[in-house]
Amino acid sequence: MILGLDVSTSITGATVIDRSGEILFKTAWDTRNKRKFPTLWHKADFIEARLQELKVNRGFLIEKVYIEQSLQAFRPGLSSAKTILTLAKFNGIISYLCRKIFTTAPEYIAATSARKACGITVPRGQKAKQVVLKFLLDNEPGFSIQYTKQGNPKPGSYDIADSIIIARAGLKNWTNKS
Repeated sequence: MILGLDVSTSITGATVIDRSGEILFKTAWDTRNKRKFPTLWHKADFIEARLQELKVNRGFLIEKVYIEQSLQAFRPGLSSAKTILTLAKFNGIISYLCRKIFTTAPEYIAATSARKACGITVPRGQKAKQVVLKFLLDNEPGFSIQYTKQGNPKPGSYDIADSIIIARAGLKNWTNKS
């Protein structure tokens, strides 16, 4: 089984797929509440408990872990250097926890590479997350999302979608190496 993660300090998407690519489990772990999760370490503890649940309570035998590569360059108007550093730090913590829990070193896949591996092209001027969500809604039987009163995808929808794409790209990566 493969675990795909879209790690973020706000909402982390997680998907478990089998070797045929079938989705066995998908969720979003929400760590936005500053009272419940005042520090990065509180968020990491929460994610660690969820990862342990995948292994112990759900009995998933995770063989490979794939994580979306964090941003590595500053792009004006998007993320500050502080944000990029915090995300990289959190990504490192979660990577270590995955290695410790599943006894396999995670591999990293850039979002663009993952989309390409899954046959998703993002037309110029369109938002990648929206294109990925639409692709899954159109092509993935059983994939559905909930919407807000305003008609927008509920928080976590994009994170789950991204984790599915990371898991599927990881599977392709893994089968190509074998």
